Amino acid sequence: GESTNRTVYTFVGTPLTVVEGALNAARAAFKLIDMKSHKGEHPRMGALDVCPFIPVKGVTMEDCVDCSRRFGQQLAEALKVPVYAYEQAASKGDYRVRLPQIRSGEYEGLPEKLTKDEWEPDFGPAKFVPRWGATVTGARGFLIAYNVNLLSTKEQAHRIALDLREKGRGPDQPGLFRHLAAIGWYLDEHKLAQVSMNLTNYHVTGMHAVYEACKEKSKELKLAVVGSQLVGIVPLGALLSVADF
Repeated sequence: GESTNRTVYTFVGTPLTVVEGALNAARAAFKLIDMKSHKGEHPRMGALDVCPFIPVKGVTMEDCVDCSRRFGQQLAEALKVPVYAYEQAASKGDYRVRLPQIRSGEYEGLPEKLTKDEWEPDFGPAKFVPRWGATVTGARGFLIAYNVNLLSTKEQAHRIALDLREKGRGPDQPGLFRHLAAIGWYLDEHKLAQVSMNLTNYHVTGMHAVYEACKEKSKELKLAVVGSQLVGIVPLGALLSVADF
């Protein structure tokens, strides 16, 4: 949307075609997006911010790791930009496996981050490219991007996000749900806030569970829930779980 200033593309194909498709997307982004003037509610560190490869059918996670490494290497060679590997493709330490770890500091923090040995990119130069930033690529299972709409402020939505997300407010105050990342933001164009969530294991934490929790927390704050939003494709099993509920 306009406030997040971010677009998500999902496409399915053979390993060869999805790598080439992702590279074509990167080439287009390099021509059209200038990160020096980019602002938005969603965390980001690059023009093509994150490019995960996900096994859908007939391939293994290792196949997707190979795709991500080929994509990262070819992207770095073609555009001379820094690329980081994450999740199943990560190989440089526990401190840089999860996307929030790597994206910490966002685009604005990259000039300093790239000077540190521990943040040397997996592919490409340890050099800040102002127009581009950096890209993260890797392999992982399905992630469900699910947002719950509230008539509230950004701060109230984020308060609910802190209650729900796995890391909560810190080590001593964990949230209600495992395998859940969440943030609160406000969409000016729609005049509403969202609890924006990533569900990384719908078998453990489903959409219906977090929606009901948002309703409960909103009621405590005397706020109205006014619908929800899915971003991208969703496994059938996740929808069937909601239907069963």
